[in-house]
Parts: sequence; structure tokens; C-alpha cells
Amino acid sequence: MHHESKISSTEIYRGHVFRVTEDQVLLENEKQAVREIVHHNGGVCVAALDQDDNLLFVRQFRYALGEEVLELPAGKREKDEDPALCGIRELEEETGYQADSFRLLTVMYPTVGYCSEVIHIYLAEDLHPTHQHLDEDEFLDVEKIPFRTALEMVLRDEIPDAKTQLAILKIYALRNQK
Repeated sequence: MHHESKISSTEIYRGHVFRVTEDQVLLENEKQAVREIVHHNGGVCVAALDQDDNLLFVRQFRYALGEEVLELPAGKREKDEDPALCGIRELEEETGYQADSFRLLTVMYPTVGYCSEVIHIYLAEDLHPTHQHLDEDEFLDVEKIPFRTALEMVLRDEIPDAKTQLAILKIYALRNQK
């Protein structure tokens, strides 16, 4: 197995969402290298399907991209927070729905070259409305899109968000297993 060993680590940034370290590592050929690592608590994404096979989406402005993005409900985990509980919370906060059925679809590593973020992707079904609880700095619209339409949007490159693409494609694959 390939492996790198940490020799030293220096924190070069600490923010509210992540921190960054510059690590000196020993490579398997006994040479040293520098690794800049973004340490992130991870997040969740929830593919919530209603009884009519509509997916719940949120449309919100993403400052880092400078544009509005259509994506499945998602959010960041608190340190050591159970991913499923985070997903249940984020679904209700962002969409105003709870689910009687909530199960893990997959886990993804969005940026393996320099970031420790792990995103847990869940399937939520048997939905019932409650109340939306947005954070004071969160502004979004909830949209229902038929699953088949969402799949076609992914295939036409109309939904560029990776976690949303993966969730939709995973559900499609599971539905079509023989």
C-alpha cells in the first residue's frame, strides 16, 4: 500500500468553516514533500423524494461561484456530529419537510487532492411538511422537480453540482438494477 507519513504540521488559517495546514510529509521513496490541507468537518446532502416522485431542490446564490445554483438540500456537519442527524436537520431547516424513511445512499470525497471533506448522501422518503428554519444568513427557494426531469437535467449538464449529480445518478442506478 502507498503511504505518506506526516513529519510536521503548521496551521496557516482557521476560519468558521474550515482550517488549513501546511504539512511536511515523508514519501515512500524517503524524500520529503509539502501538502497543503483544507480540514473540513464534512457535510450531508439529502435526496428527498415525495409520494409523486418529485425531488426537493433548493435554489440559492453561491458566493464562491458568483451564481445561483440548483442543488439538493445540503449542509455542513458540526464537529463529531452524526451525519444522519445532520441530514435530518438540514432537510427540515432548508425545505420544511421531515421524512419517515431516511437511509444512506453513498459517501463521496469531493476533493481528495487537498481537502478532508466527506459528504454523506441520503435518500429521504415518506415526506411530510413541517416548517422551514433557515439560518439568518440563508436565502433560498424550494423547488419540486420530477425525478425523471432531474435525471434529464443532469444528463444535459444543467445541474453542475457534483453531490446532486451523484445522488440522482445513484438513485437511477439502484432503480434499474437487475
